[in-house]
Amino acid sequence: MSEIKNIRNFSIIAHIDHGKSTLADRLIQFCGGLSEREMKAQVLDSMDIERERGITIKAQTVRLEYNSKSGEKFLLNIIDTPGHVDFSYEVNRSLSACEGSLLVVDASQGVEAQTLANLYQAIDNDHIIIPVLNKIDLPASDPERVKAQIKDILGIDTSNVLEISAKSGTGIEDVLESIVNLLPPPKGNEKEPLKAMLVDSWYDAYLGVVILVRVIDGILNKGMDVRFHQTNTKHLIERVGCFTPKMVAKDCIKAGELGFITAAIKEVAQTQVGDTIVSLNDKKTQPLPGFKPSQPVVFCGLFPTNAADFKFLKDALGKLKLNDSSFHYEQETSTALGMGFRCGFLGLLHLEIIVERLDREFDLDLITTAPSVIYNIELTNGSNLELHNPADMPETMNIKSISEPWIKATIICPDEYLGSIISLCEDKRGMQIELSYSGSRVILIYKLPLNEIVFDFYDRLKSISSGYASFDYEIDEYIESDLVRLSILVNDEPVDALSIIVHKNASEKKGRAVCEKLKELIPRHQFHIPIQAAIGGKIIARETVSGYRKNVIDRIHGGGATDRKRKLLDKQKKGKKRLRTYGKVEIPQEAFIAALKVE
Repeated sequence: MSEIKNIRNFSIIAHIDHGKSTLADRLIQFCGGLSEREMKAQVLDSMDIERERGITIKAQTVRLEYNSKSGEKFLLNIIDTPGHVDFSYEVNRSLSACEGSLLVVDASQGVEAQTLANLYQAIDNDHIIIPVLNKIDLPASDPERVKAQIKDILGIDTSNVLEISAKSGTGIEDVLESIVNLLPPPKGNEKEPLKAMLVDSWYDAYLGVVILVRVIDGILNKGMDVRFHQTNTKHLIERVGCFTPKMVAKDCIKAGELGFITAAIKEVAQTQVGDTIVSLNDKKTQPLPGFKPSQPVVFCGLFPTNAADFKFLKDALGKLKLNDSSFHYEQETSTALGMGFRCGFLGLLHLEIIVERLDREFDLDLITTAPSVIYNIELTNGSNLELHNPADMPETMNIKSISEPWIKATIICPDEYLGSIISLCEDKRGMQIELSYSGSRVILIYKLPLNEIVFDFYDRLKSISSGYASFDYEIDEYIESDLVRLSILVNDEPVDALSIIVHKNASEKKGRAVCEKLKELIPRHQFHIPIQAAIGGKIIARETVSGYRKNVIDRIHGGGATDRKRKLLDKQKKGKKRLRTYGKVEIPQEAFIAALKVE
């Protein structure tokens, strides 16, 4: 049964909401991985946030046994992957542990941007692709139109497309038969020395670090001494097993199989994704090529609303980092907000998920500063600088040039929304590269500056296309641009959490919009509060929050500007001036977020 020719390792890839996790549920149910009582919807999505939002954030694996129609027994290892662009690093490492992919396409919505991106990743990993049309039981499904799209846009042969409904379970056996008949078994040899790939690692409060491995050659036994090639650390394997999807202990994992190991490791930092695991004294085995480490593209500051919570925030970020190797953070101090952390994320959804988890799991009330990207600055003295935080930007006279990251975006939409989407991309300083049609759908490829899309581009794209447009991007290159730092001053004090870097042409419009928004959101005080937007020493926009004013001359009867009235008004004026000098303006949390969302 455990012969390598009867093993199939495959992943399920698709755009968001096309039914990957539901298909995984049906495959688990059909093969008896869980009893009817244990089954629940999206059984592999273990986090509350995943279940509520209906998205997969972490790739999950499961081992199933399947008796095929021919009477042979097969061992199936499934990896259910995320669909969202922010988690594509999860997809990439999952694909490298498999030989084939089920490409799931929604029979009513058709091919979307992330379908393309994930397919290209699978092809890069030399996968055999089985196209699956899901949701054929929906009234809006149109299998023939979607097959034509798969052929035109993806260039895949549609003669063996499977038509299924993962929700009702229609066609699930056909999927399993295709997997065992069309996908190749893994290559590998049990008799060779041990060579295993570290696919993922996460922290478990009871077991320490749990490592997901794919054994390429040899056998990984319980009680074996191994060496991790990249970190050159030695470990004793304490526990070996697989997910069915419950954790099941085993004695060994053989060549071609996926499973987990624990080895009393305390820190996830010792387990680098893509590392090669070999026997302790094996010096001959060549290591695997490994993966490129994930690069954060969006940065923002996280500060506790109550300064006393700083220590709790530090502990919470440390715990999140254990389960998410792509999340980066370092300590920073802000004059307006006190002590906090500068954090790096793979995209805005990633940022949103981390902030939500900090709120739910650790009950922390946080202020989030404006998301920004990494700028490359060339200084006049010839040195180069990577800028993560707009507040750290050097003086203008010391800067020779500033370069910003640009992305290559793929947008797929129905043609009636083409005009509004093009004007949105043009507003964001985009450059059109390609425009092609597949039936009534348009495939647009644009180059866009990352800092223009990082805040609200996706929301606006969805709203102007009534939710029909899909969007995917990859980082392309750094391009020199005319960028300036827009500083916001409240009561003559710069608020570094509201500093942003913008294109010079848009700076005045943006500055005016932020000042107007803050005027609505900052509560009135006993004194006037000036709100200003500045570039360097030049004020480009101003609004004033008027102060409360007591009518001090109310009790003096008689008309005219008498000396008594003038004296009282001057006294009030002096008091207001002194108040303004010493008064502290509290900016509410919602003002930070709303001020950055202005368009």
